[in-house]
Formats: sequence, structure tokens, C-alpha cells
Amino acid sequence: MITLFKRTKELEGKIDEFLDVLMQAALEFRQAIKYYVEGNNTEFEKREHSVDELEGRADGLRREVENRLYAEMLLPEARGDVLALLENSDNVLNLIADTVVEFSIESPEIPEELNLQFIGLVDESIKAAEEMVSMIRSYFKNISSVRDHITKIMFHEKESDRIGETLKRSIFKRQELHLSHKIHITQFINYIQQIADEAEDVGDRVSIYTIKRMV
Repeated sequence: MITLFKRTKELEGKIDEFLDVLMQAALEFRQAIKYYVEGNNTEFEKREHSVDELEGRADGLRREVENRLYAEMLLPEARGDVLALLENSDNVLNLIADTVVEFSIESPEIPEELNLQFIGLVDESIKAAEEMVSMIRSYFKNISSVRDHITKIMFHEKESDRIGETLKRSIFKRQELHLSHKIHITQFINYIQQIADEAEDVGDRVSIYTIKRMV
């Protein structure tokens, strides 16, 4: 493995902390939507607040890491890759935070009989985000396992697409729902799918960065 940092433990510790916050936000989001679907608004609001706080904390950590990179990168040519990796993984967190806020603002009405599928969609998208975090850790610490995590991200992204498509077909077949209601629910399905899509994009980038480091 090619070492990227001069003072490895200090900087990698900050990156680990950033990834911990990202993971925690993803898990809080999963619980928030579960409570939302169940109609537990009190717990949903608590989780929404947690995601918001975690996003702010992650932004601070990312900026701190980016500032330190210029002083502590052992391989300057890799600096751009690491910066892009942090920014793109932060985009996933931003999507998570934005989506939970949209649930709070717009309060989409999910038909009760679709609750399990909807939660399943959230699970698959968040699993893609979790694997993205594991992949990034591997990029810094155990580059040989990066490919396994990329494969898992791709799997969960495809499952997210599959469940999302099934939900959309079911929704648009329902005669009792107005078109505006159908479009509204579909918009939130797209938001959740986008989390997995963005995680997959980060995986594609890391695949290239990994090849560059191993050449």
C-alpha cells in the first residue's frame, strides 16, 4: 500500500471521524423515515434534528481535513483525488439531509399498504451509502478490499432501482389516487434512489483513484 500522508494517524483520524459522522447520519435517516412511515412524528422530528446536526459537524470536519491535506499529503499528485473524494462523499450526506427536510416540509402521504416496500427502498439506498463509507475507509487503509465494497454498492443501487420501479408502477396503477398525489410520492422515491445513485458515483470515482494508486 502506498502511504498518502506524512503524519498518518492524525489526519486519518480526522477522516475516520468524518466518515463516522456520515455513517451515523445515514443510520439516523433510515430511522427517521421508518418513524415517518409509521406516523410517529415525535421520533421523526428527533431524527431529523440529529441528521441536521450531523451534517453541520461533517461540513466542519471536511473543511478541517481539506485544510490539512495541503500540509500533510505525502503524494501531492493524489491530493486532488482525495479532495474530490471528500467532496463527493459529502454530497451523499447533503442528499440525505435535504431529503429528510423535504419529508418534514411536504409531508408526502404514503399509502399504508406500500409502507414495507418504501422502507425496503430506504434500506437499500442506505446500505449503498454504508458500503460507500466502508469503501472509502478501505481506500485509505486496505486498498485491496476496495473492489469488494464497490461491488456491494452496485448491488444495493440496483436493488434500490428495482424497488423504486416496482413502487412507481404500483402507485400509477392506483385509480383512487389523484395524479398530483402519484407524482408527489414518486418525487420522494426519486429522492431516496438518488442517495444510492450518488454513492455509486463515488464508487466509480474511487475505482479510478485506486487504479492510479496501484499503477
